[in-house]
Amino acid sequence: MAKKKKKQALGRGLSALLDDPEREIRSASDVNADQVVGNIIELEVDKIEVNPYQPRTQFKEQAIGELAESIKSLGIIQPVTVRKVDRNQYQLVSGERRYRAAKSIGFDRIPAYVRIANDQEALEMALVENIQRRDLDPIEIALSYQRLMDEIQLTQNQLSERVGKKRSTVANYIRLLKLDPIVQTGMRDGFLSMGHGRALINVEESEKQLEIYEKIIARTLSVRETELLVQKSKKRQSAGTSKALKPLFYDDAANELKSYFNTTVTIKGNNKGKGNIQILFNSQEDLNFIIKKIKSED
Repeated sequence: MAKKKKKQALGRGLSALLDDPEREIRSASDVNADQVVGNIIELEVDKIEVNPYQPRTQFKEQAIGELAESIKSLGIIQPVTVRKVDRNQYQLVSGERRYRAAKSIGFDRIPAYVRIANDQEALEMALVENIQRRDLDPIEIALSYQRLMDEIQLTQNQLSERVGKKRSTVANYIRLLKLDPIVQTGMRDGFLSMGHGRALINVEESEKQLEIYEKIIARTLSVRETELLVQKSKKRQSAGTSKALKPLFYDDAANELKSYFNTTVTIKGNNKGKGNIQILFNSQEDLNFIIKKIKSED
């Protein structure tokens, strides 16, 4: 099947050290660990389990088949990375496409780079390493970022340092998860780019998002055309909101607060009842008076 090379024979010798029940290697400080951990060894495919932390959730069969044909001709050029989870048992950290392709054509052994890591380290290694790959879709990257933040308790600043990206870039990916699930699926299937998704994030209502999404697909709209469509939609909504709601509620509320604070009060809101209140003051004395009035209501 695969040509037996001297390097591969050495790899099999190293794998025997890992399988020795009397000298089991569980950490980097164990005897013989330096001969195995950080080295490339040949591992039996049936001793490797897939990674539950794998950020990629979609594997295209055609791409796996093409990779399998390449492996048939050239072998596995880049080893997979695994971590030791038990005696004679390993878990993929990266390289699941290579693993799947080799398994599909009957390889019983594959070259593997061995690491020893706990679950948290394995999660971080898998996510960070896979995030660097260029063939992940934007939603897969966003989900990976979110998992790192949630499960390893990282802030966006810390995450940006770990993955070597600007904080604004990380934030833009994570915001994609606010999109309607149907829109997210469209991005994963390649119907929308990240630029389309970023434009649609500015549309709060799910129904409106889907309406614009359908127009993007039907008319093959560019990102710029989508941005203009979103802007028009928001202007229409804003005009409708100011005409329909402000005379009914916001003006009365503003006048009531104006009388209470003895100053100009402006209220802006949308048709969902969300908005902000602006209270004008002309001096420190005015501000202290407003604060005192608010505290008196406690």
